[in-house]
Amino acid sequence: MPQITSSSARTGAPITQPPGPAPGGPRPSLFSTIGQDAPAGLVVFLVALPLCLGISLASGAPLLAGVVAGIVGGVLVSWLSGSAVSVSGPAAGLTVVMLSALATLGSFPAVLAATVVAGLLQLLLGVARAGIVALYFPAAVIRGMLAAIGIILVLKQLPHFFGADADFFEDMNFSQFDGQNTFTELAGAVRALSPGSVLVGALALALLLLWNTAPVRRQPWARLVPGALVAVVAAVALNQLLKTVAPALQVRPEHLVKLPVLTSWGQLAGAMTFPDFSALRNPATYGVAFTIAAVASLETLLSIEAVDNLDPQKRHTPPNRELLAQGAGNLVSGLLGGLPLTAVIVRSSANVAAGAQTRLAAFLHGILLLVSLLFLGSVLNLIPLSALAAVLLVVGFQLTRPALYRKQWGLGWAQFGPFIITIAAVLFTDLLKGVGIGLVLGFFFILKDNAKAGSYLRRDDTASGGAADADGDEAAPLHLRLPEHVSFLNKASIVTTLEQLPTGSRVILDGTRSDAIDHDVLEAIEAFRQAAPARGIALELRGIRRVAVGSH
Repeated sequence: MPQITSSSARTGAPITQPPGPAPGGPRPSLFSTIGQDAPAGLVVFLVALPLCLGISLASGAPLLAGVVAGIVGGVLVSWLSGSAVSVSGPAAGLTVVMLSALATLGSFPAVLAATVVAGLLQLLLGVARAGIVALYFPAAVIRGMLAAIGIILVLKQLPHFFGADADFFEDMNFSQFDGQNTFTELAGAVRALSPGSVLVGALALALLLLWNTAPVRRQPWARLVPGALVAVVAAVALNQLLKTVAPALQVRPEHLVKLPVLTSWGQLAGAMTFPDFSALRNPATYGVAFTIAAVASLETLLSIEAVDNLDPQKRHTPPNRELLAQGAGNLVSGLLGGLPLTAVIVRSSANVAAGAQTRLAAFLHGILLLVSLLFLGSVLNLIPLSALAAVLLVVGFQLTRPALYRKQWGLGWAQFGPFIITIAAVLFTDLLKGVGIGLVLGFFFILKDNAKAGSYLRRDDTASGGAADADGDEAAPLHLRLPEHVSFLNKASIVTTLEQLPTGSRVILDGTRSDAIDHDVLEAIEAFRQAAPARGIALELRGIRRVAVGSH
């Protein structure tokens, strides 16, 4: 049987997968692809478990919250989403948002209330068909935001990697209330390092880096066994060995995972955190909810676009349906004590690489997360935090890898400027201010490009009714055509072009092919028409209605 080969966005490894139905063809029945979906679901579970725990750790939330979010993403969102292969769960891109939310609202139950409101906002965005809005955000700003989150994620995890106290990075703003900043606090974490945590974390990090090398990636077994799982298992084994042979070097108990050991549904319900809806009386709750909804929606829309490109069957995910699915997921996750969730590219790419055919794979990964929570709690509590930190150091590096900077630089200053300014602004202020500054700069470049002469007016001598003669007779009129849709963004370009027309020229300004012309542009054209005789310019308007200047 022929094979379909694609490539993984995360590892670059080839993805070999049995062909499914052709795009637009008949959908397979629910269990007809279980032979491919069940192994894929197992692989995604093995990738997701350490990431769920690690992202909880990075977010300053209870470790159980990340697993709950992963379960909701797998069990609920997989069926509501229109994507066959994307996987939803807690995302590294929201860690900084969560830390800021905890600092603003003061408690995790209050943040859960904000998460519920964020889910409702996403549902409204889906109903309003706002999925198209993401296409209008400058890609350079979004890449800059994710790169800055990667840098902050690395800085956030270093104290755990060193085995230092967890409160070194409670405040993720650059300047902190205690007079310290990110870099001085990092220096303090280095001074307080624990040799055992560093040793265990270094082993986990080395295995992760080894797993990402080309020789290992080429091995079929390496693509089936996630590097994160290998790193975490090896770290647990090393720490257990240290307990026997070198007790002084073992990881201290306070730097191990602390999940409640559960054996029944009743114990699970008792261990969960629930939202504090009294926080809805605090206006700051709605600001946090808006931030969660905005960042989660943008990351989701970017992720599903990437996953659709990875899907060998090239199926399209409806963006508005995805917003509805994510909104329902965040609503339920907040009610059950889970972190906010999004569609995530790391788990989704692992799902595609493992041969997933339908959403059944993502659903099975959620079921396996639930089973692990009920029956593997005592085993999960053996995991050193430095091993999870190693996993997240690699995730953070992938978000801010050097190749991204080189690519943006090669695209020119109009792309690199907003990208690098967004990174700096997020690092030295906070996420919302940083993205806002990046958006302002991005729109500045858009407006600057729109103001370039000739961008929206085209000379067309052949249609002028009197083409220039062979000697280039300047008596032939200039025929300038407006584009199909003329908005206020075109005003600067049109005014600049008209001002640069030579004195004494004959000009036909043609709007017959324009479906709509903004009123501001009509006023600018009328103002030029009135001033043209003083410059000896003979101006003829076609398909452009006259308005009174200043008629607003």
